[in-house]
Amino acid sequence: MNYRLLLLSFAAIVSFVLLHPLFAEETARSVPVIFDTDIGNDCDDVLALAMLHALESRGECKLLAVTITKDNELAAPFVDSVNTFYGRGDIPIGVCHSGVTPQVGKFNVLARATDNGKLLYPHDLESGKQAPDAVQVLRKALAGQKDHSVVICQVGFSTNLANLLDSPGDDISPLDGKGLVAKKVRLLSIMAAAFTKIPDNKTGELKPYREYNVFKDIPSARKLADKWPTPIVWSGFEIGLNLKYPHTSIEQDFNYVEHHPVAEAYELYIPPPHDRPTWDLTSVLYALRPDHNYFDVSQPGTVTVLEDGYTTFEPNENGRDRYLILRDDQKARATEALMLLSSQPPER
Repeated sequence: MNYRLLLLSFAAIVSFVLLHPLFAEETARSVPVIFDTDIGNDCDDVLALAMLHALESRGECKLLAVTITKDNELAAPFVDSVNTFYGRGDIPIGVCHSGVTPQVGKFNVLARATDNGKLLYPHDLESGKQAPDAVQVLRKALAGQKDHSVVICQVGFSTNLANLLDSPGDDISPLDGKGLVAKKVRLLSIMAAAFTKIPDNKTGELKPYREYNVFKDIPSARKLADKWPTPIVWSGFEIGLNLKYPHTSIEQDFNYVEHHPVAEAYELYIPPPHDRPTWDLTSVLYALRPDHNYFDVSQPGTVTVLEDGYTTFEPNENGRDRYLILRDDQKARATEALMLLSSQPPER
């Protein structure tokens, strides 16, 4: 056999693949993403994290880091257990020390669940006390990426990103936080606020709505809305409220293993047959598939967070902000995408 000819042929094939436009397009589709979450306060955060793992397996993103705005020591180990379940236990995890929602939550206890003396969901991070500060993790994740490439999905409080904006230059980057964000971030996709009136639970009357992710840390939300230097797309409370996650998927689509952290977190939060709104999932779906027509997007404008935690939107053709709009004819397709991605099995 002519090994030199074989080697040259192999090199030619490799060069063709690497230089072929389709390969370049596939590589370019892998968006670097940071997930900032108050995981433990609702099960939609867990489903959104599962979606990110599915999208990474599909070559659509690279999950750089997970930062947490729920100040409880089991939140980080639970994230680590989910990441490990999906084969990515080395993803950096950062925590805050804000005192906001310090309760353990209904499902973060899964991080310590055991079966025959062994962790039910193996992971290395035993406590959030061992995890680095979220700002340090954010700065490292951003500094290592190409300019204007990173997408951040914030689906919890604005604590970590507000602290990032205030961070000074350091040995990670000489840029201060706002400068680093302006240089490295392409888009902030955030689940927060409300851009329509919401029916009152008791009377059914439509009223302005003070959304949870905003009012639990109003100073941070105000700082982010005032100072964030890149485009923001907001998924308001009304979007996830009108896209319910089918409980039948929890019962049927995760049973490829005996124990699944996503399904068990959902069940511990509110047992089926409850169909939970998909608030956090929508920010992930738009961030990584903005051109799939799952949602419409508003005209540009400016979002302001008021002192009482309510939000306003003022149209402005040069505005930084837009918000998602969900048409009735988009609901079925968007729900199916959320369901299929969050239930996709890990790579084995």
